[in-house]
Amino acid sequence: MSARAWAELLRVSALFTVPGDALAGAAAAGLRPGRGTALAVGASLCLYEAGMALNDWADRAEDARERPHRPIPSGRISPPAALAAAGGLTAAGLALAARAGRPALVVGSALAATVWSYDLWLKHTPAGPAAMGAARALDLLLGATATATADAATRATVAGAATGAAVTGAARLRSALPSAALLGAHTVAVTTVSRRETQGGSTAAPLAALAVTGALGASVARWRPSAPGPARGGTPAPGSVPVPGRVPVPGPVPGAAAGTALATALAAVYAGTAGRPLLHAALNPSPPLTQRAVGGGIRAMIPLQAALAARGGAAGVALGVMGLVPLARTLARRVSPT
Repeated sequence: MSARAWAELLRVSALFTVPGDALAGAAAAGLRPGRGTALAVGASLCLYEAGMALNDWADRAEDARERPHRPIPSGRISPPAALAAAGGLTAAGLALAARAGRPALVVGSALAATVWSYDLWLKHTPAGPAAMGAARALDLLLGATATATADAATRATVAGAATGAAVTGAARLRSALPSAALLGAHTVAVTTVSRRETQGGSTAAPLAALAVTGALGASVARWRPSAPGPARGGTPAPGSVPVPGRVPVPGPVPGAAAGTALATALAAVYAGTAGRPLLHAALNPSPPLTQRAVGGGIRAMIPLQAALAARGGAAGVALGVMGLVPLARTLARRVSPT
């Protein structure tokens, strides 16, 4: 079993679309990335790769007919090895989530259950795209939860602080729900298109995904910063959630105009990255163009995550996430993300 075969099985070129989930989740919760965010990123990477291995194990008979070059049907990786990898990666992901705290483990367990349910039962049912969208949404919420839990543990230094921290963590999780919904909606659209990537012939799916892309881009671009919430290291944070017992500072949000401009620019990058190949697939729904549309939708995850981070007031994080784009593009030339 070669390293190349495992890289193809695990779709390593798509790995760069994963860290932005947790980082966007932290930003949506009004928090700077920290130890909890790093653990969430590690857990997300493991669970994502577990899903890739399990997907090919579950689809090995179908791939033998339609994609005989894939690692399992070509004999380069055995089915038991792929299944063992999926199990081991799932266990590793849950272990990392557990280190981030019990709330993160709960969200991570829901994510793992969604991934396994999708690959084993839901993928070829009408519920398949929704399940995949739920997985991406949960991945963003894992980042928000793990970051908030770590932040709460840091602040719980006096008696009774733990209870207040738990309340704050729940509030921060709720604040991340809109970003999770946007990321989930994009994933549903891309997954719907991917169901025809080997046969082609569908104009409706790319057109619908194109409409969703435009709506999501407009939604992020229309973002306006809310009143500042709690201090983040002494500085009010756009989009943050008020902490019980602490009074928000009135007045304009520092850097609001720059954050709005960055979110708008990144939303445009997202719409262009996903929209162009979708338009081509709608005009000519051949298998190659449909596959390119799916690949474009996967790559568009990164600017969407960056736009969501900017929407949460984390401009530095947004630019850091965008730094993954050239890495993803370079690796995609060697290993297909689909």
